[in-house]
Amino acid sequence: MLKQKIKKEWNEFIILLKCVPSIVIVLFIVSVFCMNLLANKSINIPISWLACDCGIIVSWFAFFTMDILTKHFGPKAATEITILAIITNLFFCFLLYLGSIIPGMWGESFVTNSENIINTALNKTFGGTWYVVLGSTCAFLVSAIVNNFSNYGIGKLFKKNPDGIIAYLLRAHVSTAIGQFVDNLTFALIVSHFFFGWTIVQCITCALTGMIIELLCEAIFFYPGFKITKYWKQHNVGKEYLDLKNKELYNENLDNRN
Repeated sequence: MLKQKIKKEWNEFIILLKCVPSIVIVLFIVSVFCMNLLANKSINIPISWLACDCGIIVSWFAFFTMDILTKHFGPKAATEITILAIITNLFFCFLLYLGSIIPGMWGESFVTNSENIINTALNKTFGGTWYVVLGSTCAFLVSAIVNNFSNYGIGKLFKKNPDGIIAYLLRAHVSTAIGQFVDNLTFALIVSHFFFGWTIVQCITCALTGMIIELLCEAIFFYPGFKITKYWKQHNVGKEYLDLKNKELYNENLDNRN
């Protein structure tokens, strides 16, 4: 029974990969990779209780992508694509680590009397540290699940016009706010608090600041996301996967009635 269940889920996942536009998957994975790499750099802010990292300049795109995937394919599909992005990110983090331990010099390290220091710093930045990779992976996975299922749950509240712009606006903004706060706070508590010396107040303010910045980006880009989902529905994008899920839902309802 378990083997059949795993095989069924795997076949569904393969169909999902065929149905989601490849450019969306590529850009999503790239955004996750860049977000985690940029999380290594803190932003200098002249306020003692406020802290933030550079990951916020790209993390909004990952949540933007999850919102359109959840709206069209459902929260389970969006979460599965997220897990694929996380696994791909870990694989390339491993390749960057290999690159960092291979003997050699980075082009930017050739500064008189500072070559070794700069080269070591670059190796550590691109090679990553285990706690940054662990923290960013855990934070993004948890926040993705929160974002996707809260987005779906909010959408279910709109019975009369679930595909309208108001429904999309609210589900995108509320889920992004919750998901981003969870993402930023989880990373800050796992990494920044224990390894960078941030205070709990700084962790919370970082989470809130990041959430506000992401909401501003969401406010700017939610309409393109809405139009993308409308286009997908009008042109039956992902029909094979959606038909499969609708058939499963119908069979489940039929079994429950019996």
